[in-house]
This record gives sequence, structure tokens and C-alpha cells, in this order.
Amino acid sequence: MHWLHNKMTRTQFLIVSGILVGCTAGLAGVVLKMLVHYIHYFITYQVHFRLQIVFYVVFPLLGILLTTLIVKWFFRGQSRKGIPAILYEIAQNSSFIAPVKMYSQIIQSAVTVGLGGSAGLESPIAVTGAAIGSNYARTYHLGYKERTLLLAAGATAGIASAFNAPIAGMMFAFEILLTGVVFSDFIPLIVAAVCGSLLSKVILQEEVLFHFESRQQFNYHNVLFYLGLGLLCGLYARYYVLVSKMVEHFLHKITLTPVQKALLGGAFLSVVCVLMPPLFGEGYSSVKELATGNAQSMIDHSFLRYFRLESWMLLLFTGCVCLLKAFASAVTIQSGGNGGNFAPSLFSGAFLGYFFAVICHTMGLQGIPVTNLVLVGMAGVMSGVMYAPLTAIFLIAEASSGYDLFIPLMIVTVIAFLVVKWFAPISPEMRELAMQGKIFTREHDKNILSLLKLEDLLETDVQRVLSSARLREVIELVKKGHGNVIAVVAANGTLEGIVTLDELRPIMFNTDLYDRIMVKQIMKPAPGVVLADDSIVTAMDKFEQAHLWILPVVKDGMLIGFVSKSRILNEYRGLLQEHSDAVEG
Repeated sequence: MHWLHNKMTRTQFLIVSGILVGCTAGLAGVVLKMLVHYIHYFITYQVHFRLQIVFYVVFPLLGILLTTLIVKWFFRGQSRKGIPAILYEIAQNSSFIAPVKMYSQIIQSAVTVGLGGSAGLESPIAVTGAAIGSNYARTYHLGYKERTLLLAAGATAGIASAFNAPIAGMMFAFEILLTGVVFSDFIPLIVAAVCGSLLSKVILQEEVLFHFESRQQFNYHNVLFYLGLGLLCGLYARYYVLVSKMVEHFLHKITLTPVQKALLGGAFLSVVCVLMPPLFGEGYSSVKELATGNAQSMIDHSFLRYFRLESWMLLLFTGCVCLLKAFASAVTIQSGGNGGNFAPSLFSGAFLGYFFAVICHTMGLQGIPVTNLVLVGMAGVMSGVMYAPLTAIFLIAEASSGYDLFIPLMIVTVIAFLVVKWFAPISPEMRELAMQGKIFTREHDKNILSLLKLEDLLETDVQRVLSSARLREVIELVKKGHGNVIAVVAANGTLEGIVTLDELRPIMFNTDLYDRIMVKQIMKPAPGVVLADDSIVTAMDKFEQAHLWILPVVKDGMLIGFVSKSRILNEYRGLLQEHSDAVEG
């Protein structure tokens, strides 16, 4: 490969790289999907219900506990996980991802979800693929743009293999990973998606694939059903993200060790899995049963099998599963397990669509497209939870071969997306990192600014004077220095204020005042202070508020230097030119 790298053009090498990264990431996704599927298949269909209860009680708890111990013993604590981890590495770490993530996410998610954790495998697969692409680029000393492209290609291949949906994998890269990143190279992404999808198609059996055969043709008379479902999906997606954040805050707030949190979360998950067996694992088998009109099968594998089935019981069962899924997924992920929200959002959307269809039927409405409502419900909730309507549309269209469903898919996903955007313009999962300037957003200027590091622009050789000093000492500093601002500090080094040339001009030529005026008499409080851990975006906001071109930088109250607005702007222009050249090239 090193030889090929020297012989090929940039575009040729990137295409070959896309194929290799796509095959590797796709194979990782296929292996993980197969492993987890067959564990669930054995427990759900090959074991009698009475024995299943034992599995439902023991396995989810064991899965979260084992994942916590694996992270603690082998991976030295849990670092960032999920899609935000990829976005953080793109924006803050020049698209370098630790090599350990090429396999750590697979191991952790296989244990969590394989033993019944109510989460999805797609986010860990995407992180694994991104790590494979990033480390491939590192091996061949590729630049930031190429490294980011292959990172995205690996994640694309992972998603494509998980769903056998190459276009959805592409949309995932453009809509979520590459937000705010300008690219002119798309071919490596395309070939990676194709490779991942082909591996999925060749290796995975039909029952493992996320594929649906049955659906009804779109009938424009049913548009009202889709409008209602779109609104319901948007409200449910908002409920889902609020529950996720609530569980996250609760588990972070309580003073328990990681093992104790795993035991608490595992115990809760075991209880809900016993009461509602579809919550065990990813739940794609239950989704397929809903889509094929075989909801009775879920009843047969739950406690409701011991009761005479009434129509209201099915409505209650699907509604409770839908509501509890948000809690089950959040507890799985936040208490120590590893997984993502891809599968839970699709699962919840399917049950919400079926629930909506049953309500409409109970109300006496005729011609209800049950299967279509299940399918577009998946897209609607995923659009609202992931803030990714295009990914959701193409995912369900490809999984169902239902390109004739584009109109209802567009209606439901757009309504759901607009509803959640009305509540929160940025995905709550990404909001904190976005507010800190640690991930890219659609504001390109801020994205480029966030690539700059405050420590690289810090001027530590600054002029400072004690607040107890006299004017004479300040005048001597002015004679020796070139700056317009002098820091005033206490004896212990804490910043007390600043002295600028504007304060000195009226008195600096009156030598009679040199020994009569103290520094603390002429200093003024700093109009703005930049903290050592502030981002450059935050620093620029403080410059605008202070109306100054230079500001002090402090850490724990101690002055560590100054940062200049002009230097930031010069570095920004250089990065802007670099990005413009990369796009033109």
C-alpha cells in the first residue's frame, strides 16, 4: 500500500482506500450483527417462555455489569461513546481516533446488547468504522481532509452493512458526521457504502437483515393518517430525548460507583424485560412481526399469554412498550452499557405506528394501512430523535424496497423533524458540545474558529506590575515594552486589573507624579477575562463584549498570559485559505 500510495494519484489512492476501509468496517458490522442476532434468536424462539423469564431476569443485568467491568479493567474507564464521540474527534482532535476504538466498541456493545441491553448496535458500529478509517489514514500519513473523509467512509460502511442500505449510509455521513465540513470528494464514501452493503447482502441471512417485504401501495386518501402520525412521532421523539436526558442527569447525580450504577440499571432493565419481552435487546424481530401483522406472536411470548386476548390488551401492551422503551434504552446506555439510539428510535417508531393504527381501527376508521404506518413511524421517530430526516427516509425506503412510500415518508419525517426543531434547534444529545464549540455546526465560520486552540495563541511573555507599585515602575515597563496593556497582579499572581496607555497618557510626562501615584489608583478592572479552558469561539465573543483587541487569560484566578484578537484573526484567515484551497483542489 505504501508503494501504491507513491505511484497513484490522490484520487486513485482515496478510491482504493475507500474500498479497503469499507470492506473492513462492513465486515466488523456484519460480524457484530450476526453474533447478537443469533443470541436473541436462541433465547426468543428456541427456549420455552418459562425458561425465557430466567434469561430476562439474569442476562440484561449481567450484560451491563460485564460491560462496566470490561471498561474498567481493560479500557481504563469509559471515554466518549456514540456519535458525539466521532463529531468531537473531527472538530477537536484533527479526526484522529484512538486505535483501541477499532475493537473496544464492538466488544462492549456485543456484551451489552447481546445479553439483552435495550440499545442499538449501529452507533458502536459507526464508531468502529470511523476508527478504522481514521487509523488507516494515520498509517499512510494522510492529511486532515483525507483523514476526515476516510473516517466518514468507515462510519458510512458500518451503517450500510448494518441495514443493507448504502444510500442511508451516505445520508448519515452527510447529514450527521460531516455537518459543517466542506467536501468535494464523494467517491470514497460511495465505494465504502457499496462495499459495506454488499458484505451485508452476501453474508447475512434474510432473517438477520433489516428488511421488510410486505407493505401497501401508497393511497393519497390516507394522507390524513400520515399527517397525524407525523405530529405524534414528533411529540414522541421529544418525549424520548427528554427521558434520555433525565435518566442521564439522574445517574450522573447520584453518588454511586460505576459497578453500583450498573447493578441498579441492570436490575431495572431486567424487570421491564420480564414484563415487556420486546424490550429485550435491539427488538428488530418484534418490529418485523408488527410489520407483517403478526403482533399476536409477541403476546404469546409474554405474561399476556395466560389471559384471554382482548383488543384493548394489545393496545395497552404496544403503548406500554413504546413508553418504556425510552427509559430502557437510556438506562442501558447511561448505567454502563454500550449502545446507541438508532435501533431504539426505529423500534419505538414501529410500535408507535402500530399503536396509532390500532387506535384508528378502534375508532371505526376503515382502510387503515397498518404496515405502512409501522414503516413510516420508524422513519418519523428516527428523524426526530437523531435530527436526521434524510437518513430516516432513505433507510426505510431501502429496507422495505418501498420507493413508492417516499411521499408518506417525507410527510411524516418532515413533520416530526419540524416539531422537535421547534422545541430545540440543536439535538439535545449534541447541544452541550455544540454550545462549548467542541463539535462542528452548520455555522462554517465558527467551525473554522473552533479548530484554533487557545494555548497555541497564548502570549505568556507579558508585562505585569504589582498593584502596590508606584507609577515610576509602570513608566519603565512602557519604555521597554511594545504592548498597549500592562497586567496588574497581586503578590500571589492573581489578576487584579489592567493599565492601558489611555490611562497613562495624561500623567506619563509629569515626573512629579511618578512616586506619588500608586498603580492601584490608575488601574481599572479588566473589561473581559478569558479562561484557560475557553474555546476560541467563546474568546471571540468576549472580545466583542469588551471592545478590546487584547485580553488577559487566567487559570484559577492566576494570570497566565494575554491573547490578541488580531492574532486570532490572522490564524483564522490562514485556515480559511487552507480550506478554500482544499475544496478547489
